[in-house]
Formats: sequence, C-alpha cells, structure tokens
Amino acid sequence: MATTAAPTFGEVLRLWRTTRRMSQLGLAAEAEVSQRHLSFLETGRAKPSREMVTHLAAILDLPLRARNDMLLSAGFAPAFPETALDEPAMDQVRHVLEFLLEAHEPFPAIVVDRRWNSVMTNEAAGRFLAGFIDLASAAAIGPNLARLTFHPGGLRSTIVNWDEAAGMVLQRLEREVADRAGDLELAALLDEVLEYPGVADLQRAPELPSGRDLLVPVHYRADNRDVRMFSTIATIGAAYDVTLEELRLETFFPADPDSEAVLRAMAG
Repeated sequence: MATTAAPTFGEVLRLWRTTRRMSQLGLAAEAEVSQRHLSFLETGRAKPSREMVTHLAAILDLPLRARNDMLLSAGFAPAFPETALDEPAMDQVRHVLEFLLEAHEPFPAIVVDRRWNSVMTNEAAGRFLAGFIDLASAAAIGPNLARLTFHPGGLRSTIVNWDEAAGMVLQRLEREVADRAGDLELAALLDEVLEYPGVADLQRAPELPSGRDLLVPVHYRADNRDVRMFSTIATIGAAYDVTLEELRLETFFPADPDSEAVLRAMAG
C-alpha cells in the first residue's frame, strides 16, 4: 500500500507563504533575510536552523499547531505542548470554562475545538437542543456544530431563515479552512458538509461587510415555539498550548424579549 511522503520544510513554507498572500521578496523583507536564502529554503538547497523556522513561523503568524508541524518538517521537535482537556494539567482551565458556561444560564453556551466539535456545554445548550431537534437524530449526527447545522436531520429543519443564517456559517467555516492551510481534518469537514443537499448552493461571491452583518439572528421554530438568537465567539488568551489556542467559547443570546422569555421558560 502506497504511503504519502510527509511534506518537506520548503513545501510547508511555500504553502503558508502563498496562503498569507506574500511574495518571496515580501516575506524576505519582513524576516530580514535575503530573497536568495529564502528561495534556497523553499527549494531545499538550504536547511533552516531551528531559530529560522520559529522566526519565519512568527512572521507568517501561524497557529501553534502549524508552528509545530513546520518544526517537524525541518527535523526539529515541536515547541508547543498539546494537552488533552481532561488531563489534570487542565483542571484550572476546565474550572474557568465551567464557570463561564454556568454564568451564561439560562442561555446556551458551548466550548468547541478546531474541528467544530462540542467539548463542553452548559445545561441551557442541552435544553435548547432537546427542544428543537429529535435527540436520536442529534446523537446519530454527533456533537459537531457544523454537522448539526447543515445535516438534513439536524437543526436545519428548524431554522426559518436557513439561506441567510447557514450561508454566514458556511462562510465562517470556509474562512477557517483557508486560514489553517494543511489542516486536513477541517478541510474534510468542509468537503463533507458541502455534500449535504443544497449546502453548496449557499456559496456565493464574497461581499464587503455592511451594517446588516452586525447582527443576523438565527430564527429557530419548533412546536409553535420561536427563538431568535445571535452568538459571540471568544478565545482563550493563552498562546502556549495547542489545545488552549484552538478552543473557543460560543455564547448565544436572545435577539428579542420574546425569545428571552422562551429560553427562560425552558429553564423552568
């Protein structure tokens, strides 16, 4: 069985340079190295030092996972740890996240990883899901925010303004894939949801931001119950661990008094 060779340092560097829309000359100027040397690094005629790899990764503003991958491609050990959220070293982080999730009650809040998997939720998120989707269907789809949004058996059937809301979520996923060059799992997730019926039709030419982009609530309806919500996304300011950098806290807020009343009533 044929195996795919790991990308060389030069290939990884060229991929990220083009992703960041930088020319060799532009990157060389930013990094304060000669264009000739940068060209030699990309073609493999020169081998970078560990310091040069970390310097170029910083200039390209790479995510920590990508910085580790770039170091590995050059034959060096990774610089940043990747600690599982359930490990003892993450006790304090979990405590903080649990506090934030609980403090957001009675409104939904979730913690997701880079692949849009839900890794922590508050009780309000569970109540909302149970009120707007068949739990057996949700279990079959899995705790992935993209799949729950776009899958025909997910929340899609309850979203009144599907084209508008789902189109914006799709654009966000596409931006993340573009920003994380080489993240095959995230790219595979995008490919998967684009195969769902009608999702590819949501793609459109990029539009300039406008006033209407400030707040586009998602309108959910099920069992004569209407809820309109918008969300905010926060990241953890701790750029020393891959897991921490990739986690994000997504909090959902009612977009009007009627929606707030419904969510509070669901909380009993």
